[in-house]
Amino acid sequence: MTTAKKRANGEGSLRKRSDGRWEGRYTAGRDPVTGKAIYKNVLAKTQKECKEKLERAIEKNGKVDVVRSGKYTVAEWVRLWFENYSKPSIREQTAYYYNNYIEKHIVPGIGNIKLDKLTTIQIQQFYNKLKTSGRVQRYEHIELKDKGLSNRFIHGIHGVLRSALEQAKKEKLITDNPAEGCKLPKIEKKEMKVLLPEQIGAYLQEANRRGLLPAYYLELTSGLRRGELLALRWTDLDVENMTISVTKQVNRINGELKVSQPKTSNSIRTIPIPKQAVDLLILEHEKHPDNPYMFPSPKTGTMYDPDSFRHTHEKILAAAGIEHIRFHDLRHTFATLSLQNGVDVKTLSNTLGHYSAGFTLDTYTHATQRMKREVADTIGSVIDQAM
Repeated sequence: MTTAKKRANGEGSLRKRSDGRWEGRYTAGRDPVTGKAIYKNVLAKTQKECKEKLERAIEKNGKVDVVRSGKYTVAEWVRLWFENYSKPSIREQTAYYYNNYIEKHIVPGIGNIKLDKLTTIQIQQFYNKLKTSGRVQRYEHIELKDKGLSNRFIHGIHGVLRSALEQAKKEKLITDNPAEGCKLPKIEKKEMKVLLPEQIGAYLQEANRRGLLPAYYLELTSGLRRGELLALRWTDLDVENMTISVTKQVNRINGELKVSQPKTSNSIRTIPIPKQAVDLLILEHEKHPDNPYMFPSPKTGTMYDPDSFRHTHEKILAAAGIEHIRFHDLRHTFATLSLQNGVDVKTLSNTLGHYSAGFTLDTYTHATQRMKREVADTIGSVIDQAM
């Protein structure tokens, strides 16, 4: 065996082995318990190649905590990240979604891989599989119509995994974030549907037959999110000023109805409502004056379950002979009608609780395009009359 050719301190050493190959050795760190040096090596056919590999290894080693880098699997690290870095600073509903991404998809898919061995191609293959067969079978008696996850859901999983790996990089557990190089499926915007003006009367008549006219009338004249609407209490109504205070929302989390603050600070707002809505709410209050909820469940008298409220919306559509639209599309209906009837984007954005007027403008491009066409036609008529 040949003797090692020592290099400068911190640069490792080179030697030619008895099998003809060159070996480069370097000190990767020290064991925290014994204090002994931890050595690693690289091998190459030529001295030059070995020297280059050794330099790269030493440079890479400087970016990694060698003692901890091989300690975790992907499952162990992502769970640790979630509990310590993510969960304490996010809303309960968001935490529910993140935990679902981790336990139902990330852990079963790539959880057994060592964190420092995870590669971009492994993550890409994981995402590709989610796209074709990632949907979880929740009920054995119900056959899945589509076995793949939506593009938006995959983006959600990617966001969690990328953030967890980025923290691992900051802690020198890995040198690079392998999630950064992945190609994600494009999120396609769903075609926005709204109630047409000629359909609104029939829709509200069916709501009235079910004793729910005030709730659905308020929705169409305020554009509240479903959780915001159902979390309203009578103390949120200012009859004199004809306003509603939006300070909370209700969602079903882990099978229980939970009330929390709205999703962003912009969502906490006071919005004006028309006198007709106020009058309907006053009459509604007379029906159950001792109930704190503005729209209690007809069956239980407690807070209305958002899913049940959505199902009622679907029954109303069917009874009125109206093509199916989501409950959230009632919010879009309010926004579209507002823009088409002269409400400025900034005011509408504040009413909807959006984080910026630009987001509102981008969301309702279809309405603003129609407004631009009407302006162009109006100007054209004015010029024609002047000629």
